[in-house]
Amino acid sequence: MSDQAEKIKKVSIIVSRGSLDGIYPGLIMGNGARMEGIEANLFFTFFGLYGILKKYMGSIKIATVGNPAMRVPDAKGLPLPTILGAIPGMSAFATWMMNKEMARLDIPPIPEFVEMFHDAGGRIYACKATVDMFHLTQ
Repeated sequence: MSDQAEKIKKVSIIVSRGSLDGIYPGLIMGNGARMEGIEANLFFTFFGLYGILKKYMGSIKIATVGNPAMRVPDAKGLPLPTILGAIPGMSAFATWMMNKEMARLDIPPIPEFVEMFHDAGGRIYACKATVDMFHLTQ
């Protein structure tokens, strides 16, 4: 290998989780790659597929049950016991808080982010096996 590091020319990212914290990382990395002139592909499979389905993409939530990294959203960042995630409305509240913070940081909602990625030349692929398994149609 030469003294210069070879420039990355292409990335392919798999999005397999259908929650906010499962879909945004792929969109952020894919969009960042496109902004750097790198060819980027996003492959949506299993529940991550809901991130590109128009019927669902605007209502993606954050999973609160079983998330040991969940914290109280304040400066202290106290841990939130996972059992509290099962309280009715907790997922909706956590989703609202997360969306509020992302809007404050000028991070676009998922439908807009998917469109931005596509408009920037990113390629989006849906897993055919998942489409068939979930009995989805176009």
